Amino acid sequence: MVNVSGLKNNPSEALRSARDDLVVVMNRDQPDAVLIGLQSGKLLGEPGARAALATALFRDGGLSLARAARLAQLPLSAFIAHVSRLGIAVVDQAADEAQQDLQTLDEWLASS
Repeated sequence: MVNVSGLKNNPSEALRSARDDLVVVMNRDQPDAVLIGLQSGKLLGEPGARAALATALFRDGGLSLARAARLAQLPLSAFIAHVSRLGIAVVDQAADEAQQDLQTLDEWLASS
């Protein structure tokens, strides 16, 4: 366990500890967060953990589509199908932006 001030003063110690085990961050006398070391393989070795983490990070904008697919250890097409089944937009674009892209594509195809 580590308290919030200890985490603030020496985050590297908490991160080193998280490589081997869960680290609970306490705020006063209440648990506030959990640090989990991903490199140990314990968590990411669990079935579905990589895909779940990659999906959440992609959905929240923390990873690009390609990087999320790599983290999930899925081909890009399979990851696109996976997030699409979950109702997560693969392309986050306003309608006017999409219309402009289609117009640009039409112009490019006409000039080819």
